Amino acid sequence: MSDANIFKVLADKQRRDILVMLKKGRMNAGEIAEELDISPAALSYHLRMLKEADLILEYKQKNYIYYEVNTSIFDELLLWIKQFGGEK
Repeated sequence: MSDANIFKVLADKQRRDILVMLKKGRMNAGEIAEELDISPAALSYHLRMLKEADLILEYKQKNYIYYEVNTSIFDELLLWIKQFGGEK
């Protein structure tokens, strides 16, 4: 996914909230939906957008799918953004 699309995905507050929650550790969809108080359909949409942007990873464990932040993408974004910083 292009950098422009990543920024589009990050523009949504609920998706940013999901990322902040996942920063603390893996969570399944039920836990995320309960904490955000959103419908499963809405959560599914947001998770799909985050997955397509490679911002989160999913792992299947028994009957659950767990989600976590893909830190390597954020590392790449930070490197890209730093190129616009001033010289020190």
